[in-house]
Amino acid sequence: MSRKRRRTPRSDWQFPLLTDWGVRPERQRLLVIIVTVIGVLASGVGLVTIIGSIGTYSSEQQASAAVLGSGATLPQVFNGWSSPKLFDPLAERAKDGRALTEKEVFGQSELAVSKKLKLKLVAKKLDSDCAAALWGANLLEQVSDAGCTQVARGLYASSDGRYVGQYTLLNLKDGQSASGLVESLKTLYRGGWTRPLTSSKGAFPPGGYSEAGGYALGHYVGLVWLGRTDGTEPGPRDDFVSLTLALRGAEKAVYRRVVAITGPSS
Repeated sequence: MSRKRRRTPRSDWQFPLLTDWGVRPERQRLLVIIVTVIGVLASGVGLVTIIGSIGTYSSEQQASAAVLGSGATLPQVFNGWSSPKLFDPLAERAKDGRALTEKEVFGQSELAVSKKLKLKLVAKKLDSDCAAALWGANLLEQVSDAGCTQVARGLYASSDGRYVGQYTLLNLKDGQSASGLVESLKTLYRGGWTRPLTSSKGAFPPGGYSEAGGYALGHYVGLVWLGRTDGTEPGPRDDFVSLTLALRGAEKAVYRRVVAITGPSS
């Protein structure tokens, strides 16, 4: 009797298409290994490219947001403006050494937006430690280098219950520092911002939409922050321009300081 020829087991590295092309199993294995290595290297290059395009800003945002917790509240839009010549007399704090007071900055309990709409002051706070009112490593470092000695915050709620706003005024050492801070915030505001005051009469909703602006005013920096109480984006009937102008009523304190140095205009 003729013995049946024992069939050679099929290699785990045989692929029908490669076998049909006449590629031996050991060479198929080598090809698979080469292709796998190339794929891993290509993925690595792609990953490095993606990480490089993201940069360090995202990690900074996450680290900064962790300071406030999962319900971090910060503006989605920020615009900044340099100091007008009007405030040149306040370019150096050495010429304006008198400390700010709560009454000076937030003496008005209401700010008029229109005949029917007003912003009512619902909370206020003046800190001599600027780090107590701000968050974000880069922002804290910059205000420290800028010689920040005071930060005043006032929280406002609109009379119709639709809007919430906060005005923050920082007392820095000079106009150059103030302008530099506003310029930096144009790109870094999502990695560092002012802490919101809280009140049962009004608050920024966590994760809600809000807008902000920064204004260099001699050696001071004014920060305006506005949002709807329901957290939604403003629509055609939401006049954020008028609301911003009203909220900047707190800057009258800075205008009065200019007059105190230059004298009343004719």
